[in-house]
Amino acid sequence: MYKVVYYGILGTIDGRRHSERSEESNMAEKQGYIYILTNVHNKVLYTGVTSDLVKRVYEHKNKLVDGFTKKYNVHKLVYFEILDGMINAITREKQIKGWLRSKKIALIEANNSEWKDLYEGLV
Repeated sequence: MYKVVYYGILGTIDGRRHSERSEESNMAEKQGYIYILTNVHNKVLYTGVTSDLVKRVYEHKNKLVDGFTKKYNVHKLVYFEILDGMINAITREKQIKGWLRSKKIALIEANNSEWKDLYEGLV
């Protein structure tokens, strides 16, 4: 079984206050997602950010996106988080991209121990 993680950042970015409880921020900004994709053998990890998770994973699965995921056949969604606003999503993406591979694997396995493709549960 997996769980969806809701992650919010408290603090000030660009002079505006952002928090989980800020209704003004929630309404003013698009919801953001960070996601981790892997290949069929769970050997390659790709971390991305988007405002439309279903559309973006569809693009990866159908190789509509040139680059790393297309080249290495990375299209299995194994982890994602929903965040308040794209600023928070981009900040979280950068944080995860800075982690060691072992920490990313621990994050995935804590929420999706069988490394199932979570995309089908979204559509």
